[in-house]
Amino acid sequence: MSKNYGPPDYNNYRFGPKERLWYMAEGLFITAMAGYFFYRSLIACVILLPILYLFLKEKKRELAKKQKQELSVQFKDLILAVSANQKAGYSVENAFRESYRDMVMLYGEAGIICAEIRYIIAGLNNNMVLEKLLYDLGMRSGLPDIVQFADVFLIAKRSGGSMTEVLSKTAEVIGQKIETDKEIQLMISAKKLEQKIMSMVPFLIILYIGSTSKGFFDVLYHNLIGVVIMSVCLAFYAAACVMSKRIVDIEV
Repeated sequence: MSKNYGPPDYNNYRFGPKERLWYMAEGLFITAMAGYFFYRSLIACVILLPILYLFLKEKKRELAKKQKQELSVQFKDLILAVSANQKAGYSVENAFRESYRDMVMLYGEAGIICAEIRYIIAGLNNNMVLEKLLYDLGMRSGLPDIVQFADVFLIAKRSGGSMTEVLSKTAEVIGQKIETDKEIQLMISAKKLEQKIMSMVPFLIILYIGSTSKGFFDVLYHNLIGVVIMSVCLAFYAAACVMSKRIVDIEV
């Protein structure tokens, strides 16, 4: 998880220093592979550097999605802890405060939800209303469940509704969505592995034929027609990779 010096925006993932170096190295390796296998040219590697930007952008999208999934799971556990604390006699605000220890036991102080509870506690200590803090979390997370919970929480608190029932129902709904998502991810896990393997097949074929039949691909390199043909192949390959990732990227 990226480190932030304030409430994070979960729609805009930020790399940590080590993450940035690792993914930049991975992106440069992919760019070099494309330049070598499709053009056999260092100049092509430089021209293809936008691939690095696209790779980092896609990686941020993937990590942001993963972070949101983690937040969803941890938020459900937070709601259950708050509900239990309220049943023990705490007010809603103090129930959130007391839930921090439970979340630290489950996820450690570095857990996403622990950081969010610290923001909530700091806000409460500065006389901010809990409803606004929860709504802010919903907006930053981009998760409809948290936004809807904040709206229902606001209505229930102002109308004197049963907060315990609201908390329990919210945890139940989020839990059902999480279980459904887990089942879907389990069903398509094999397809995701196939997609990763298939994305490497063109490189492996070129490497195999190039190693066993020296000069077989020479006609495709260092001439205008060859560059045009390989550029078209690269465009189709990139489009196929994007489409295959989108197909197996199912959201609940």
